[in-house]
Formats: sequence, structure tokens, C-alpha cells
Amino acid sequence: MAIKRMDHIGVVVEDLAAAKAFFLELGMELVGETTVSGPWVEGVSGLPGVVADISFLRTPDGHGQLELTTYQKPLATTAEPSAPPNTLGIRNLMFAVDDVRDTVERLTAHGGELVGTIEEYLPSKYFCYLRGPQGVIIALAED
Repeated sequence: MAIKRMDHIGVVVEDLAAAKAFFLELGMELVGETTVSGPWVEGVSGLPGVVADISFLRTPDGHGQLELTTYQKPLATTAEPSAPPNTLGIRNLMFAVDDVRDTVERLTAHGGELVGTIEEYLPSKYFCYLRGPQGVIIALAED
């Protein structure tokens, strides 16, 4: 038996509106929003009394989805939101974009911050890391 697909990646954020604005500016599309609570969420999460607000976004091609979640109860905790790119675990979300410099400029207005510099990795191909909501690193590659 094989998996069918990877459905989405979940990111827990403190400010759902700001995180949503960041990823909408990147070019993702809002698919839906909901608030979840009750026995099934408590069972899945192992968090008694959990209440969470969720926004689902997808890439324009319809294949990649992102779940942004803010916990009303219990409040989210953090290990290290500004972890460097070589920290163990999930470190970045990769997006192919039309123009890296333009994308960085637009996302900087929404709190994005370059981790290093924009680099040319092949002739006329540019790549960078940008720290976004909750310190998540967004990798951007110009195709």
C-alpha cells in the first residue's frame, strides 16, 4: 500500500491574520477557514479543552496546501522561533516564484526578513531564505 499524496503542511502561528496576509501576498489562495473544538480535536491533539482557529491556503497550481493554526486554548508554546537553517527538523517551505527580488520586497512589508542574501545559483536563477511568520523559513527560487 502506498500513500496517495501529501495533503498539507501545518504551521502554528500566534497572529493568524498577519500570517494569512503574508502567505496571500506570496500568492497563495485562501481555501477556507474554521474553528475546531470538541472531543475529536481533543482526542487527536491530546489537548483537553482545545480550541483552534484554522485557515487553509493553497498554491495557485492547486497542489500544495498550507494549514495555518492559532490556538485559543491552550495557548501555543515555542521552542525556538528563530532557529537557524541547519537546526534539526522541518526548516523551510520551498516556493518557486517568478521574481525573487520582487517577492522578497512584497513579503518584507508583511514582516518577512532575509536570512542571508539573494544568490544566483545558476545563470539567471536566484534563490534565498526569508524568515516569515513564527520564524518559519520560506525558501524562494526564481524559475
